[in-house]
Amino acid sequence: MRAGGSAERMAKAGRDMQKTLPSAAASAGTIVEGGHEGDGKPGKGGGKQGPVGSALGVFARQWNEDLEYISRRAASSLLGAHLATKEYVEGDLKMAASRNRDAINGIVPDMPGGNGAGGGGEK
Repeated sequence: MRAGGSAERMAKAGRDMQKTLPSAAASAGTIVEGGHEGDGKPGKGGGKQGPVGSALGVFARQWNEDLEYISRRAASSLLGAHLATKEYVEGDLKMAASRNRDAINGIVPDMPGGNGAGGGGEK
């Protein structure tokens, strides 16, 4: 299933980024003594960061929000497609069963374009 494979690759990309961004931010260092505290917002706890680390924190927060939105939409779309397909199959089976009952009972449907005069209805 292509959609499932795409969802797995997107989830892996998210996990990989969550692992590597903190290391990248810590390795970036600071320009001035003190830098910023936390994940890109001055005054938050979590260690000192320079401007690159701070920018990576802001990027990660926004990217995470976007990724969560995309994953919710993808899951909703896949569920909707599954349910629609299930209803289609069930409806098709109901229609086939109805036609079989009609055939067993000797009901002949009117032919299309015959203005109701071609099939004659019940025998």
